[in-house]
Amino acid sequence: MEFVKHLPETALALVRHYGRKLWVRVAAMGLFAFVALGLSQLIEPLVPDDMATALPGSAADRLLNLIANAMLAVTTFSLTVMVSVYQSSSTQWTPRVHQLIMQDAVTQNTLAAFIGAYVYALVAIVLREIGIYVDDRALVLFWLTVLVLAFVVWSLIRWTLHLQTLGSLIDTTRQVEHITRAQFEERLDTPCLGATPWTGEVPQDAWPVPSGDSGYLQYLYAEALQQAACEHDVTLYLPCGIGSFVFVNEPMVWVAGDANERDALVEEIKRLAVIGDVRTYDQDPRFGLLVMSEIGSKALSPGVNDPGTAIDVLNRSARILSLYKDETASDGAPQHDRLHVRPLHPHDMIIDAFAGIARDGAGEVEVQQRLQRVMAGLMQHPDEGLSEAAAALGAEFLERAREAITWAPDRDRLVAKAAERVRG
Repeated sequence: MEFVKHLPETALALVRHYGRKLWVRVAAMGLFAFVALGLSQLIEPLVPDDMATALPGSAADRLLNLIANAMLAVTTFSLTVMVSVYQSSSTQWTPRVHQLIMQDAVTQNTLAAFIGAYVYALVAIVLREIGIYVDDRALVLFWLTVLVLAFVVWSLIRWTLHLQTLGSLIDTTRQVEHITRAQFEERLDTPCLGATPWTGEVPQDAWPVPSGDSGYLQYLYAEALQQAACEHDVTLYLPCGIGSFVFVNEPMVWVAGDANERDALVEEIKRLAVIGDVRTYDQDPRFGLLVMSEIGSKALSPGVNDPGTAIDVLNRSARILSLYKDETASDGAPQHDRLHVRPLHPHDMIIDAFAGIARDGAGEVEVQQRLQRVMAGLMQHPDEGLSEAAAALGAEFLERAREAITWAPDRDRLVAKAAERVRG
């Protein structure tokens, strides 16, 4: 794509996006196997004859056969375990956590290592059979194979240790919190994705760019959109945030200005504002908060009945929201002055994080006590918008709990504690 050539940030975003895909890592490891074997052919002539003939080719053959036989079985076993963990996690916690576990770096690197070692062994065996590697000069091949075996053993140990927690509740919630926190911090470090915060109405002279498909706004290449706006001398306004569902032909972007090549600009905008069938964690911290809330709500279902998990989720979500800063109050000029993006709203984030648990755990006294404790803590936040949203929604959550809790002493204790924390 043309914009990648001019924008390193956009190219880096593409690399990060594809780097999390399993097939990319597997292909990279397989390519590395070919490169390693090619380099061994270049190094072999440089080895003195007395050293090169110290080991026969049969020594390397035994190791190569061992790797080829073992890696096929280990890779099949690992894939079986991986699929089982994906299915159980989706069933036990929430289907939305499936895509996060699929991007687990340790799992992907381990599978890539196993398949890469298998490719290395197969290619080396073929080269041995056709005479590229001769029997009397196999020293480099032998020690390179030893290094591959050491790498495989290290990957096995790391994979075994990782399996102790992979797919568990604590590990899953920790992963969701980690990626949500990372996306939240990245968003706040570059408010509104580096664009100008937009809280007003659509300019009267603006014309719409309709969505070409129905789906979620997954990703925005802000740097490339800024460049496109500069080239066409227009200003872009995005009415919906990352993670919003956009219907076909609904205005996805509003353009202020008369572009000389309007059709070309429309096609470029549609390419740079990615629409997909599911929400993703990239650029969308609200999705992470929603997934955390779904885990807590699932724990409160009658079949699970685990209020402790809901309380843990409340604490993790509170830690993330405590980082909030008003995006409209950032100092300095925006990086992308021709791009206008809606800022994150504290009311929406609190709804994403706590509304589900407040509804499904309305009759659970322990959960409601923790929820009111969290809301009271957020009311002390230095940002006025977050503090006011926490006060208003905390009162709504308390009213719902009062109607759901039938045992009067529990209800009175909850109300008294909530009032005490608000006064404090």
